[in-house]
Amino acid sequence: MSAFSTDPIVAIATAPGRGGIGVIRVSGPDLADYARRLFGRALRPRHAHYLPFKDRHGETMDEGLALFFPGPHSYTGEDVLELQGHGGPAVLRRVLEDCLARGADIGLRLAQPGEFTRRAFLNDRLDLAQAEAVADLIEASSTAAARSAMASLSGVFSAEIDALSERIVQLRMLVEATLDFPEEEIDFLEKYQAAGRLAAVTAALDGVLRTARQGLVLREGLHVVLAGQPNVGKSSLLNALAGEDVAIVTPIAGTTRDRVVQQIHIDGIPLHIVDTAGLRETEDTVERIGIERSWAEIARAQVILHLQDARHPDDPLDAEIVRRLPAGVPVLRVWNKADLLEPGMGVAVSGGDDAPLLISAHTGAGLDMLRARLLAIAGWTPGTESPWLARERHVHALEKARGHLQAAAGHAAHSDQVLDLFAEELRLAHEALCGITGQFTSDDLLGEIFSRFCIGK
Repeated sequence: MSAFSTDPIVAIATAPGRGGIGVIRVSGPDLADYARRLFGRALRPRHAHYLPFKDRHGETMDEGLALFFPGPHSYTGEDVLELQGHGGPAVLRRVLEDCLARGADIGLRLAQPGEFTRRAFLNDRLDLAQAEAVADLIEASSTAAARSAMASLSGVFSAEIDALSERIVQLRMLVEATLDFPEEEIDFLEKYQAAGRLAAVTAALDGVLRTARQGLVLREGLHVVLAGQPNVGKSSLLNALAGEDVAIVTPIAGTTRDRVVQQIHIDGIPLHIVDTAGLRETEDTVERIGIERSWAEIARAQVILHLQDARHPDDPLDAEIVRRLPAGVPVLRVWNKADLLEPGMGVAVSGGDDAPLLISAHTGAGLDMLRARLLAIAGWTPGTESPWLARERHVHALEKARGHLQAAAGHAAHSDQVLDLFAEELRLAHEALCGITGQFTSDDLLGEIFSRFCIGK
């Protein structure tokens, strides 16, 4: 799909399945005549018209509302026509096919995923961060995530980025003006307090970066894998955290043969909990395949929750499991079955933020502490709420900008270094920030971003 395609496009904008209402959306240049062709009358802009949806042979397919939004005052910035009828799949397909047939002469085609929102971005109705927030709002899995996505869509995040960019631009203007007068280079950094202004911009960026990391956690959550020997209570713990029986639990070791995935929310943060087959040596072919998949899942984990039986703290198999866990991945050690301990029996757990936890998946003892520890590993501060959502690329761009500002500070600390190096680092920092809102964004990146949207949005 060309980044500058102006072909008229059409798609069903509501989710697949049956519903009370189904929406078909058309966008393109000069659709007033096309709308008149569909309904035999002109549609008054931005007014709902209740009328029959007739096919090209005059047969009524459905009835509902038709709305016409002339560009540029529309979602895409082009003329937009919306047909709101009944939500049956057969009815929607029939209306869609008729729309395509009657728009063949103007080049009407099916929209690709995210193409409506991509046009909104290309026509300056949304910046890129706001466009991504559209998808985030649709996909939000909690009230907190939906609220933050709406804030991003309304421009709160973009305003933060624009404010940072403006401060860097002002500093760049001073630097580049000074470059025209080489005899003043030596005095520039002190005369205009460049180092202090740069430090203030860096501090402001650090605040945005902290919030962005919170927003990233709120959007994407944490991928937590339960690992351990058979029959240590992994499935019981998954059920306890989920609040329902999502995994089969029996006294028989090796019950779980394949992974079981459940999304839960803690303080609004989505956690993707993966229960895996118990890790041990086995001759059972099916169980062995499950164990291989367990290790593959462990390799992809963001956090490994190593569950052990509190009654057997010195089991050599647990030591072997620890030895094989991937380096660089946080490991949370949890001793389960505290309810079965007798006085003087089993593991002794001391306090401390990094100490192993003693819990009972059966009684729920210690689960609140476990939830708090998982949030801490995720970098989330309980009781706070990110004012906007962020994506991995946003955090990466902010980190990249910060690196360039640090490099600029390094040049400012050495007066014998030429000023153009200072200016270049500021330019690169500004470019990294502008990539967030889409001022400097490649077509390849746009294609990657919008291809993840649903069709019709």
